[in-house]
Amino acid sequence: MAKRNVIWTRTADIQFVGILEYWVKRNKTNTYSKKLVKLVSERTKQIAEKPLIYKSTDSELEAPAGTSSFRRGNGSSILEASSC
Repeated sequence: MAKRNVIWTRTADIQFVGILEYWVKRNKTNTYSKKLVKLVSERTKQIAEKPLIYKSTDSELEAPAGTSSFRRGNGSSILEASSC
């Protein structure tokens, strides 16, 4: 089976970095940001390994509120993953 990569959009990447910076500034430590990086890395790996366990859509605009959108390695569609 071919290895898949999750490709983050530029917007998602910028927003994620902003979130990490917010928590470092708010908590005066990077401990929580490190936990977030670990959780997101685990979820991203899960999506790469089993992309069909999430609902596939054709447009980022179709992603319901409260979900995070991830683009498949081939860039053909968006995978929605609950942020819970």
